Amino acid sequence: MPTPAPLSAEAPSDAFGTPLIDVSALVPGARVLVKDETRYASGSHKEPAARAVVARAVADSHRHVTIATCGNYGRAMATACQAAGVECTVVLPAGWSDGGEAMRAAGARVHLVDGAYEDAVDESRRLAATGDCVDGNVDGPYVEAVFEGHGVVVSALRAALPEAPAAIWLPVGNGTTAIAVRRQLDLYGWDTVINGVGSAGNNPMVTCWPGPYRTLPPESVTTTDHNQPLVNWHALQGDEAMTAIAATGGTVLGADDRELCDARDALAEHGAFPTAAGAVALAGLLRTARSEGLVPGAHVVVLSGR
Repeated sequence: MPTPAPLSAEAPSDAFGTPLIDVSALVPGARVLVKDETRYASGSHKEPAARAVVARAVADSHRHVTIATCGNYGRAMATACQAAGVECTVVLPAGWSDGGEAMRAAGARVHLVDGAYEDAVDESRRLAATGDCVDGNVDGPYVEAVFEGHGVVVSALRAALPEAPAAIWLPVGNGTTAIAVRRQLDLYGWDTVINGVGSAGNNPMVTCWPGPYRTLPPESVTTTDHNQPLVNWHALQGDEAMTAIAATGGTVLGADDRELCDARDALAEHGAFPTAAGAVALAGLLRTARSEGLVPGAHVVVLSGR
């Protein structure tokens, strides 16, 4: 992976160590900042959530955490467990991500299953039910810790920005990040719109927006090298996330693989190097800017993984 460029004077690092980078040149006349969450050690925006889960697990005397993942949460949890001296088992669909290589390098046991992410979730829950490990999934017993961790991005923005942004653009998979961000926005009294962006046609939050929430037929989703971490036929917290996004006046939209790759390539010129899926929020912003324009004010785009 290319070495990230140093921060410019107009793009200060926030209190949580991942930078804000000004990419306004991509949308002339608009103010666009990317929050580069790929700079965490795991390369994933899910690392604060994973660390919060591990801290709660340790406080409850658990020394082994299991989760399901498409890739990002697995890397984050493996990193968090290694730092805390806790065992980690990651359940990953066979053929997804890098086959678990990065998770193994961080000390995790990787259990491959046939099928999709939802099948990995079922297997991780089965493992947790044996009593040898605790369920660290995003909708498991430590769900409040997950929300706490994902809300860190808003605390970081509050420390770095002089005022609330007009909009935050987020990736949507299970919907967890959107729920956490809405909670933190409410805590700070920020009237900021949340826009969620997922893989076009491959996530129920995208396909049934603005609702009601309905799962997709499992066989209807298509996984590619570019959209893999974004594909769900059932978003575990999708219904609640759609409600959270709607309450801010935001929307959920999809981006296809070409848009994901174009957004990734555009970011490289600004010293940010996410995967194509990690650039999905920017892909959604760029599509909206072309089709209908952006509302006035600063727009913050969260990059999710490298």
